[in-house]
Amino acid sequence: MASITIRNLSDQIKERLRRQAARHGISLEAYARQILQQASSAETPGPLDLVALAQTYFGAEGGVDLPLPARGSKREPVDFEP
Repeated sequence: MASITIRNLSDQIKERLRRQAARHGISLEAYARQILQQASSAETPGPLDLVALAQTYFGAEGGVDLPLPARGSKREPVDFEP
């Protein structure tokens, strides 16, 4: 089995982990293994699906109909004649 060393871990964090391990009735090492096992086996979220998210909020079931403004130009055409 592999082993790792964690450097620069504060005494406060180590003591909190030791207390939590004692509450669970296991050693600090076993508790750290459990934490690492849970963290490494946690499912990583996939990429955000913006289309599905937009359909959830603005789709046919609960969509929003916004009025479209009239199309047209507010500027006068440019006259290049001298």
